[in-house]
Amino acid sequence: MAQPGDLEPDGARPGAADWAGTPRGQSPPAAAPPYATPPPRPAPWSPPAGRPRAAPVDSGGNVAFLDRPGAPPVTRGDGGMWLFFAVLGFLFGQIAGFVLVLVAAAIAGQAGQLASIAKLSAPPEWYVGASLVGLWIGFFLGPLIASMTRGTRHLAKDLGLRFEVIDLVGIAIGIGGQIMVAIMYAPFAQHLKNFNAPTTKLTGASHGGGFAVIAVMTVVGAPFFEELFFRGLILRGLVRVLAPSRPGRSAARAVAVTAAVLLDGLIFGAAHAELVQLAGLAAFGAVLAFVSYRTGRLGMNMVAHASFNLIAVVAILQSR
Repeated sequence: MAQPGDLEPDGARPGAADWAGTPRGQSPPAAAPPYATPPPRPAPWSPPAGRPRAAPVDSGGNVAFLDRPGAPPVTRGDGGMWLFFAVLGFLFGQIAGFVLVLVAAAIAGQAGQLASIAKLSAPPEWYVGASLVGLWIGFFLGPLIASMTRGTRHLAKDLGLRFEVIDLVGIAIGIGGQIMVAIMYAPFAQHLKNFNAPTTKLTGASHGGGFAVIAVMTVVGAPFFEELFFRGLILRGLVRVLAPSRPGRSAARAVAVTAAVLLDGLIFGAAHAELVQLAGLAAFGAVLAFVSYRTGRLGMNMVAHASFNLIAVVAILQSR
């Protein structure tokens, strides 16, 4: 008959192995738990060592891109490569424009007169259009390569290509830019010849439908591709190269950003290859660079650039 001590508290009968080697009057050793000790948790994942890469970032927020963690270009090395891609894009645009002009001249039956046409103060529409399209190809490829190789591969987010209703303020900025340039040149206006030569070269020889096409290219196409190139690609590359790597307010960063804005404006003016207009274009380019940096995108300065060009086109049209 079973005795009261023969059963464990939970009703389980001890086995022979539990009693083996146990002195009389002592309890058997406690049984091992029916489960294994859980394995230790793995250490938190950390990215491999090496050059930090850009991560997709939210395109929202009207803040400078330096204040947005992960916004490309991430490192000074990336910024330098963005500037290198800008040089390549500009050179490719020059070559593409030359090739397209050759094709357009052949189609127009004026291939033999191309040298003299290039020297005209008001070349024909096909020459202007082919030159612009070729240049814009390079202006687009430079940012595209930068985004694909040293960015997140999201072109619009990497370069801040975004529009908001507030960007209509750019209309006032464009008008103010024309007033600023007029004030800058007012003391020298009587001594300057062919001050409107760049605009005349674009639209002077066009009429009717041809004028409409060139006007649209000047007011819509030029602001889009030029801002994508000069403020989207070059400005961000300059800021990352010159400014401190880490975000945060400091005197060193303020000086570096100011230098990048001014240098971007100077590059913008020099790229137009118009000595007389260099100061005015550089000043307005710096204004556009400041707007782009402060907003963290390209929408407002594209509107401002379009308004600036529209006023020039309208002035040429009224002078006819």
